[in-house]
This record gives sequence, C-alpha cells and structure tokens, in this order.
Amino acid sequence: MDSQGSDAVERCGDRELVVTRIFDAPRSTVYEAWSQADLFQRWWVPKSAAGISLVSCDLDVRTGGTYRLGFSAGGSDIMTFYGRYIEVVPNDRIVWTNDEGEEGAITTVTFEDRDAQTLLTFREFYPSREALDEALQGSAAGLPEQLEQLGALLAGQDR
Repeated sequence: MDSQGSDAVERCGDRELVVTRIFDAPRSTVYEAWSQADLFQRWWVPKSAAGISLVSCDLDVRTGGTYRLGFSAGGSDIMTFYGRYIEVVPNDRIVWTNDEGEEGAITTVTFEDRDAQTLLTFREFYPSREALDEALQGSAAGLPEQLEQLGALLAGQDR
C-alpha cells in the first residue's frame, strides 16, 4: 500500500487551506488511522519536529465527542490541543474544532473511494486571514510530512 497525490498545502481564499492525497488503501482503513488513538499516535507528529512527541492522545471520535492531544518537547511542560467533534460520519467525514485559542480552525477531513484507493481531503477554515497566515508558517507546514507518515503507516512501513 503506497500513497500518492498532491499534498501541497494550498490556500483557498483568505481563510481556508486544503490538502488532498490519494492513499492506496480502502477508506475504512484510512478512516481508522484518523479515529483510533493507537494508530493516530503513530503518524500525527512530523518526524522532522525533532524532540517533539505526542505523549497523550484521547480521541472520542463521534459527533459530540472530544479530543485532547498532549505534546512534549522533552521537558516537563505539556502543550495541550483540544476540541470537539461536530460531525462524524464513519468512513466518510470527520469535522472538529480546535478550541485551545481564539484563532482555532474548524477542520474537515473527508474520505472518498477511488476504486481500491482513498482520496483524502483535509480542509481547515480559520476565523481570520491572520490566523491562516500564522498556520501556514507553523502547524500547516507539517501536513505534507504527516500525510507521508500516514501513507507509510498504511503501507506497513512505519516501523
């Protein structure tokens, strides 16, 4: 199982970014990698973010559920990101909030069949142009690497 596709981060207007990628895996398998904490932890943090690790991962992936991710840069301080799932349709779509600050995005990930492959579309909608600008310089820059790592996980090469 290999992955392919255009996973460049694209700005769409003033407040939205979009990344697409095709994975050589059934959409139920790709969905599981987004919705099961033990799988999610294996690919979410870009390996290039040296010294940063995902030390806690609580995902209650259902409409009305919540998530909480704890990151460490090696010290005792934990940076926490959290929010709630506002729409979950298994194997089809996950929509969540990013509630740790006023400039948090609404993120939507969709999973579409493409024969035996899955087209994943990742969209983030920000409350302001400035918030998107900041994300493009920060966390969003790691999305292509994260999706590459997801592809490796799906192909069984993430060891």
